[in-house]
Amino acid sequence: MSGPPTRVYLARLAGVPVFDPTGDQVGKVRDAVAVQRSGNRPPRVPGLVVEMQPRRLVFLPLTRVTNIESDAVIFTGMLSMRRFQQRSTETLVLGELLDRKVSWPAAGGATVTVLDLAMERTRTRDWVIAKVAVRRPSKRWRRGETSVVDWDAVTGFGVRDAEQGAENLLATFDELRPADLAHVLHDLPPKRRAEVATALTDDRLADVVEELSTEDQVELVDRLDPERAADVIEAMESDDAADLLHAVPEQRREQLLLLMQPEEAAPVRRLLSYADDSAGGMMTPDPVILAPDATVAEALARIRNPDLSPALGSQVYVCRPPTDTPSGKYLGLVYFQRLLREPPADLVSGVMDSDLTPLRPETPLVEVASYFAMYNLTAAPVIDEHDHLLGAVTVDDVVDHMLPADWRDQHVEQEPAHGA
Repeated sequence: MSGPPTRVYLARLAGVPVFDPTGDQVGKVRDAVAVQRSGNRPPRVPGLVVEMQPRRLVFLPLTRVTNIESDAVIFTGMLSMRRFQQRSTETLVLGELLDRKVSWPAAGGATVTVLDLAMERTRTRDWVIAKVAVRRPSKRWRRGETSVVDWDAVTGFGVRDAEQGAENLLATFDELRPADLAHVLHDLPPKRRAEVATALTDDRLADVVEELSTEDQVELVDRLDPERAADVIEAMESDDAADLLHAVPEQRREQLLLLMQPEEAAPVRRLLSYADDSAGGMMTPDPVILAPDATVAEALARIRNPDLSPALGSQVYVCRPPTDTPSGKYLGLVYFQRLLREPPADLVSGVMDSDLTPLRPETPLVEVASYFAMYNLTAAPVIDEHDHLLGAVTVDDVVDHMLPADWRDQHVEQEPAHGA
């Protein structure tokens, strides 16, 4: 190995795999830790924050890193498994410094935006943040001019930025799945979390909110403008929106429902009428529903919808028209494996399973779980006393409700601070 380079741009490390000496991947880089020093001396960088499975953040000292490449970080193999806990004297480089507005005295005191920060190795083999990539507004270029300057060439890192954006932070995690971005969001300070939420589109933020713990969801919704919060909830799956609103104070809940489009609020209101841990409270009102005269080809076309979750795409429900919940009378269901084996021109009514007894909305969680285990299901229909299809419960929602309320946050349980 040639050893670590002498300069590393930290935003480019986000998501880079971390390998031990045998070539096994142990995690991915999520951030870098900086420690401010007196005066305007460059901050020291003692190490990286690495995410290991399952979503466990640990501290990797740079003294144990043997090589840093564009697509890999390699370390000695010695790593403390204690959970990372940020100290009061530490700053997360990506989470807290990217997009910061600072002053550049040499450019006439212009306010510039931090795009990236580079750490360099000193003669004593320590790493410090020596360079700052910045962008300043320009009349000639729409996105402004970029420059790389010394750390001490800009001022303002120690001042709280009331209008810090999130464009460059989001760019570093652009390809993360919603669950992983939710994990990143959880670990940011509350102010930074709100800034990132503001920068995300409604659809992207909705996907991320669905992956947050209930406590984080409520905290985030409280920080959003009511109109924006309503727009985000509209973009969520109805069952997830109902779960969130169950945890919101009644006055705030009604305010948000009134701000939503009536056709979007109606199914959420129906779900809110059921207990949170019942089949009705867990179900989605938007499964794949077809009339009995629909063909196998039509059913296959419907479940090819990329917006469908794997669980919802595993079954097609057959109802007499009208086929919108909760008005269509339930007749049976067709499993997608059966659809793959039948001629495309055959009718779904001829291949459906009408023997499986659907769930009732009041069925409690423990009975729902037993029902799924007994019949080896990934989804199940829910009907009312008149056999009208109300929706479908999916296995991921059952598991979600069976786990402890704080299961999404278990990766940040309090443990002794890391060693540098």
